[in-house]
Amino acid sequence: MPNPFNEQVIEEFRANKGRMGGYFEGARLILLTTTGARTGTPHTAPVGYLPDGGDRILVIASAGGAPRHPDWYRNLLAHPEVTVESGAFTYQARAEELTGEERDQAFARAVEADPGWAAYQEKTDRVIPVVALHQIAQGGPPNINAGSFGEAIKVVHDAFRRELAQIRKEMSSGTSTLGAQLRVNCLTFCQGLHNHHTGEDLGMFPLVADRHPEAAPALARLREEHERIAALAEDLRRAVTAEDTDRDTARAEVERLTAELEAHLTYEEEQLIPLLDATV
Repeated sequence: MPNPFNEQVIEEFRANKGRMGGYFEGARLILLTTTGARTGTPHTAPVGYLPDGGDRILVIASAGGAPRHPDWYRNLLAHPEVTVESGAFTYQARAEELTGEERDQAFARAVEADPGWAAYQEKTDRVIPVVALHQIAQGGPPNINAGSFGEAIKVVHDAFRRELAQIRKEMSSGTSTLGAQLRVNCLTFCQGLHNHHTGEDLGMFPLVADRHPEAAPALARLREEHERIAALAEDLRRAVTAEDTDRDTARAEVERLTAELEAHLTYEEEQLIPLLDATV
């Protein structure tokens, strides 16, 4: 039976490419589509997630501390292949429940980042499951939730902006120490940014150069900015992996990266979106 609250969240999430207001504003949220364990029909639910580096994210089957596991968890145990909508991208993933020490460490990271997870565990006798969603590699470009090449740039850029804003918020709260999950969030962001810029350098920029020779100066500037941003991302990576780094030090690196990246994203949108939308 459809859940009216979930349906409203799903509608807003899709309409705004993952940008949410109200209760979920600033939250890390995905839409998770599973196959019903008994019915075999698809079911979509909004689910919070944790970055976990590489090609996987973590979801926690808390159900708000309810005595029963959520339906989506029971579904993916029966049918581990799922669909993930991140706002910017839609992709297939393989679900794997974490067990033993790996589960405990992941849950501890989640609690360190948000004590609400511990409150949910205290409300229930069941051990709240943690599930890794491994993105399934596919050939060709990623499936971006956009109707044109130009819109695709804006959608992906806005996803980076939202994640960076969330990291900056996390850097400004809590203790002076740098928590394990916050380190993972920073490292995952840096890796995602590297992958995006590599894809532009190897794929999109040559396409634009071939069809719009007049864009050569803008493309040269964007490539130079990619190099500067990569250096700043490496500085952040070193800062968050150093054992003695505190939040203030890491925050300073995040602010440096933010300033450079925001200027870069804005310039790229101004220069390339009109050309890409005219290329189709």
